[in-house]
Amino acid sequence: MSKDFWKAGHTPTLLVSFLYFDLSFMVWYILGPLAIQIAEALQLSAQQRGLMVATPILAGALLRFGMGLLVDRFSPKFAGILGQVVVMLALGFAWLHGIQSLSQALLLGVFLGVAGAAFAVSLPLASQWYPPEHQGKAMGIAGAGNSGTVFAALLAPTLAALYGWENVFGLAVLPLGVVFVLFCLFAKNAPQRPKPKALADYLRVLGDKDSWWFMFFYCVTFGGFAGLASALPGYFHDQYGLNAVTAGYYTAACVFAGSLMRPLGGALADRIGGIRTLLVMYTVAALLIAVVGFNLPQVNVALALFVGAMLALGSGNGAVFQLVPQRFRKEIGVMTGLIGMAGGIGGFLLAAGLGLVKQHTGNYQLGLWLFASLGVVAWIGLHGVKLRWRTTWGASNVTAARV
Repeated sequence: MSKDFWKAGHTPTLLVSFLYFDLSFMVWYILGPLAIQIAEALQLSAQQRGLMVATPILAGALLRFGMGLLVDRFSPKFAGILGQVVVMLALGFAWLHGIQSLSQALLLGVFLGVAGAAFAVSLPLASQWYPPEHQGKAMGIAGAGNSGTVFAALLAPTLAALYGWENVFGLAVLPLGVVFVLFCLFAKNAPQRPKPKALADYLRVLGDKDSWWFMFFYCVTFGGFAGLASALPGYFHDQYGLNAVTAGYYTAACVFAGSLMRPLGGALADRIGGIRTLLVMYTVAALLIAVVGFNLPQVNVALALFVGAMLALGSGNGAVFQLVPQRFRKEIGVMTGLIGMAGGIGGFLLAAGLGLVKQHTGNYQLGLWLFASLGVVAWIGLHGVKLRWRTTWGASNVTAARV
């Protein structure tokens, strides 16, 4: 990062935005690494297990739009404080009273969706401090909170084996409390925040076809990341017989790759353009996922391919949000919510769909191939709009950013 970048915005806000996003994603994802142990305790089928791990993703997707409204109407900091309080209370209740049925697990998943909605807070909180030429890096750093899924995948199964899976919910409150204090102390709203808009203005944004393109592109990149992150513990357990802890380690390697590449993908998009970055990433992800779909006999080969796919999807996440502020800078709050909602819906459909396919076909092949096909569709769609984007809002006389 250049000195110009660190001087351009507000570093304390950027860093606590990352921490808030990181810990929020950790607990948003926590049912995924615990899925094998919870499913055994509650005697869940593969389809029920898939629904359980997908519920927080869907809830987070829907709540991101509402959180985007709070960000725009009040402020990112206010929305972040409110969301963190709700999540800590939900985890504390689950720890004290326990989870005895699928319906209770699903209810907890709905409240954990508030943590997933942190996306609609941390990105505008950081983004509004930075000029266009640094958006990819700023959004990439704030969005690198995806790495919280790594901590969940590494620690949750082991802690569950040592102390019981219900106690993991109570243990998770401890780091959340620390980050909550730091967020309250150091996060600041940008002075150049756009003025709140009427509800009709939000609806008007949906009338712009570019908003639908961005939602679809992120549905594939982030939906792929989140959906695979939640489904992979069960996949490695079902497909290769790995125990919960080992499956968690394998999953952690995959989600670490995707999380690491989000800020790097944003920086790469700043350098060569978001469109070019996305075209390459869709190609790589679709190809690797399609190969995994052949039900490879060697778990280490499947792991390597999933890591490569997650590297591509993580880079794609950063590239999408290098482009969004260029196109929708004045509507960044609501667009972050809408695009994040689309990404979460994609993650829900992938995680739940893989469980459904496994339940009815006995393996994951069809689900993986369908997702790879979506990557091809996204590549075709992006290739179709790139000329218009580069000659209108992405033209060199309009923005200093590479598009």
